[in-house]
Amino acid sequence: MTKDDSTHDSQFTSAIRGATCVLPSLASSSASSGASSGSDSEKLVVQVTSVAFKGGKITAIGDLAHVGCKNIIDGTGLHLLPGIIDSQVHFREPGLNHKEDLESGTRGAVLGGVTAVFEMPNTKPATTTAENFAEKLRLASGRVWCDISFFIGACPENVEQLPKLELHPNCCAIKIFMGSSTGSLLIEDDTNLRRILASGRRRVAVHSEDEARLKERRGLVEGKNDVTLHPYWRDETTAVRSTERLLKIARECGRKIHVLHVTTAEELELLHKARDISTVEVTPQHLTLAAPECYQKLGTLAQMNPPIREARHREALWKALTDNLVYVLGSDHAPHTREEKSQPYPNSPSGMTGVQTMLPIMLNHVHEKRLSLTRLVELLARNPARLYGAIGKGQIAVGGDADFTLVDLRKNFEITDQWIASKVGWTPFNGMKITGMPVATIVRGNTVMREGELLGAPLGKPIRFQTPEI
Repeated sequence: MTKDDSTHDSQFTSAIRGATCVLPSLASSSASSGASSGSDSEKLVVQVTSVAFKGGKITAIGDLAHVGCKNIIDGTGLHLLPGIIDSQVHFREPGLNHKEDLESGTRGAVLGGVTAVFEMPNTKPATTTAENFAEKLRLASGRVWCDISFFIGACPENVEQLPKLELHPNCCAIKIFMGSSTGSLLIEDDTNLRRILASGRRRVAVHSEDEARLKERRGLVEGKNDVTLHPYWRDETTAVRSTERLLKIARECGRKIHVLHVTTAEELELLHKARDISTVEVTPQHLTLAAPECYQKLGTLAQMNPPIREARHREALWKALTDNLVYVLGSDHAPHTREEKSQPYPNSPSGMTGVQTMLPIMLNHVHEKRLSLTRLVELLARNPARLYGAIGKGQIAVGGDADFTLVDLRKNFEITDQWIASKVGWTPFNGMKITGMPVATIVRGNTVMREGELLGAPLGKPIRFQTPEI
């Protein structure tokens, strides 16, 4: 890849030439009305071509001999993906900035090839009001390296306001925590769950664990200081019982839901029968790690909610991904300091870094032939944009945002703690050798990362949404 002059310079026509591009089958279809143009059955194709862009938008795809370009990126030997979206991150600002903030979190994102993130509401204060939402937008202004949007957190006190709050143009969705995790947001009873699902129209994202069962079983791990018990405390029944309740109420209310970080084979059976009202997310961690080995090796660094489970669940997740039941991958980036993680289990907090390693880990799975590159693009670009209705995102199409992730599928790399940009400075994948890496991240026509180096200054903007079609 030759150097270019396109960094933070989108008023001139620029182009990426000669890359192997992952495109919709109708590559010239307009994306000006949003990434949801086209149907879910529309195939992605891989072909060597060129892409031109100007003013942050894609202007042409194909033979660009007739297009006068000031800035040229040579993509020969590389693969050009639509800008990767991480639709589940916890960047901890405001209130928990010692773990992460919007600048450091998005810095890690672009170093990992991510051009857009959807940030979760369990900050301090939680993002549950119009005022707190506006404050997050203010905090992001001029400080984020990639484009960003925010979830609104559901709580009993804001149920009446949620139908209005979810329509904020920069809100990706409502987030419900049915089981307690990091933060204070919690909807544990069916009455409030029903009130929320009956009172709006956009798809709702849900952390599905049964809080009553978690409370009942907490005594099983108290005082044991044994993190290998984490998937025993938060067992399969905890997940299944919650998801059964969720699906029943969602169907009664006629409300579409998105079940985050699914971990159990049993849940997948339920969700397969509920594809008309539910979509499924899994994480790279649950596709890559397995119990008990991960806990024996990593200790509490492997602790997250829902837990990493034994290999049979991991294989069920892969089957669901292969069978197209899994609709989205998200990192669930949720950092805690080493000091916090070193507390005796179960007082140690759950969560791990992930936004920077999500694409590299999944590109290694592509290298190992666990999934195709086009399937990966569905999971990390096209589908998250369609799921939430992100305008202009998720595909390489004329009129869409000029968001690109340029990857080298042959590049060997060792993931290390030292590479991680997060304030906490660690990854559960430390020491893992992989094949396949992002080599450039381009946000609305601006190259913000090239060959592992940040370029320019933060220029991320709020993402805009429309009510999605799916």
